[in-house]
Amino acid sequence: MPAQKGKRKRDIEKDYPAKQFVIKLRRLADCIEKGQRFRIQIAGERIVVPPAALINIEHERSASEEEIEFQLKWKIDR
Repeated sequence: MPAQKGKRKRDIEKDYPAKQFVIKLRRLADCIEKGQRFRIQIAGERIVVPPAALINIEHERSASEEEIEFQLKWKIDR
């Protein structure tokens, strides 16, 4: 997917302590439940997730580890 006009492509992972992660998940769940935009700042960039974002859960497994990703995807308006 091309980067939004004026913004560079990003692919980062940010670790959070469990307490901060829970707070973010609760805010996200509240916004999803109310059909509202979710706003979050990740590694210095403010992100706004629209209410119509596609929500999915991904599970990956290798010989040495497993991973679960909660994903939100949406089209960028130009």
